Amino acid sequence: MSTDDAQRQLLDLVASQNRAVLATLKRDGRPQLSNVLYAWDPDTGTAGISVTADRAKTRNAAREPRVSLHVSAPDFWSYAVVEGNADLSAVAADPHDATTDELVDMYRAATGREHENWEEFRQAMVDERRLVLRVRADRVYGMAQLP
Repeated sequence: MSTDDAQRQLLDLVASQNRAVLATLKRDGRPQLSNVLYAWDPDTGTAGISVTADRAKTRNAAREPRVSLHVSAPDFWSYAVVEGNADLSAVAADPHDATTDELVDMYRAATGREHENWEEFRQAMVDERRLVLRVRADRVYGMAQLP
């Protein structure tokens, strides 16, 4: 299998899932791991993750943007790790600002469905001080299938 085929398989795995483990770096250099839902944009090779402003993962990514996203396949043995630098949006400040619009789009992409009350969802994004953590795949490695 060529390197391009292997990369494609890994990115296909990332695109087929919406649950992952996000690794950020604590001040002491140890990893801080968080289970997250993500929306994958195959056109840009970017994962979008809804986070809150005051959580450790958000503070860690703001201080040290190098992050990894570990995605497991349902068989558990196949996995892909997306490495890149975190890009943080502004905190949602209004139910109809650009950050909240992006969070709505991510919800749709990650869940494949509509929310039952978008106005309630939008207000919750502001109340919870949510923002978007984006990770563009600068490097991808893993094992997309059993040997």
